[in-house]
Amino acid sequence: MNQTGLPARRTAHHLLMQITTEGRLMAELIAGGALNQLANDDRARAQRLATDALRGLDRADRMLKPYLKKTPPDHVMNALRLGVIELCGGEAAHGVVNAYVEIVGRNKRTQAMKGLTNAVLRKIAAEGPEGWEKRAVPLTPGWLRQPLVAAWGREAVVGMEAAHFSGAPLDLTAKTDADAVAKATGGTVLPTGSVRVTNAGQVTSLPGYDAGEWWVQDAAAAIPVKLLGDVKGRKVLDLCAAPGGKAMQLAAAGADVTAVDLSERRMERVQENLTRVGLKARTVVSDAFAFEETGFDAILLDAPCSATGTIRRHPDLPYAKDGSEFGALIDQQETMIDHALGLLKPGGRLVFCTCSLLPDEGEVQVEEALSRHSGLTVDTDVLRIPGVDPEWITQEGGLRLRPDYWSDLGGMDGFYVAVLQKAE
Repeated sequence: MNQTGLPARRTAHHLLMQITTEGRLMAELIAGGALNQLANDDRARAQRLATDALRGLDRADRMLKPYLKKTPPDHVMNALRLGVIELCGGEAAHGVVNAYVEIVGRNKRTQAMKGLTNAVLRKIAAEGPEGWEKRAVPLTPGWLRQPLVAAWGREAVVGMEAAHFSGAPLDLTAKTDADAVAKATGGTVLPTGSVRVTNAGQVTSLPGYDAGEWWVQDAAAAIPVKLLGDVKGRKVLDLCAAPGGKAMQLAAAGADVTAVDLSERRMERVQENLTRVGLKARTVVSDAFAFEETGFDAILLDAPCSATGTIRRHPDLPYAKDGSEFGALIDQQETMIDHALGLLKPGGRLVFCTCSLLPDEGEVQVEEALSRHSGLTVDTDVLRIPGVDPEWITQEGGLRLRPDYWSDLGGMDGFYVAVLQKAE
């Protein structure tokens, strides 16, 4: 970062504004070039600042509240939030305060609030990291917290929030030898076979990246493919395949894989990943409903969903979204299950999964699919694999994974998985 740190801070402020006021997602903003004008060090700094602010936003607001008679405009509030994050992270007060006073002053509508910004941040600086640590773990925004509490109970949600605040370590799926990958990267093999690396740094610099010995995939996301067991020589469809982790798992296990995704750009990334790790799969750019090839032994449907299970890695989600689009996603998941079942051979298996914490996108979908399709059953025996706690198996026969599980190991993404067996 340069002497003043202003370019990185201004960009972090821009990201925060776009997410909290325009409903944009961080990944969307970065893909659109939000960081392109920055030097490499400043890119990393800006993204880290914005991510840390989102992860601790509720706690930052609690620290600011005693010093604000009323909530200032968003432009000022987001500058103050970023200031809190830096000051409570141990950054020197002089540089931090001056930078955010300048950011507030550059906006004609908020120029008059430079003095407020200066005064408030200097009071925050006096509290420092000790004041930060006294505050409670940040709460999830109410629109999402309420249904989560209704589904899982307050104690469980408190555990999830602790996991969200802590963030996510880096999980890797080994192409062949998890123990060797763990040894090379300094990681640990998790109970389900994924490799977890803490303080990983630049992913592409880790041993084994260039040789294609592993790929990045959260431990929870790696479980659905494992539930299919031996797929060698089997014809398997990965529907909604991007970014390709599950397709690579299937290909590494010897399956005859067809990977389908709507986005040409995302499918290019899938092919790049397959090439890097030296695996093969047929890739098809198509809307899932337009793909009508039949006769698959197994289908993996990682359906579009709310992604509420990924907040550990994407803390922008609860601030960019408000839940208004989730009803349409739930309807889409229902029709995708029905479509996928039509592509299966008689006796074939459908692995339905979503990276969601909402039962309507998991448990309820399976219950309703069973009521719609005569002869459809849930295979619970396949869920009993190494590392899976039997208590994670749900009443309707699926597997519920949550961020508060494995708390001593660093948690996992929220996921729901069920293996549906089509009648012969």
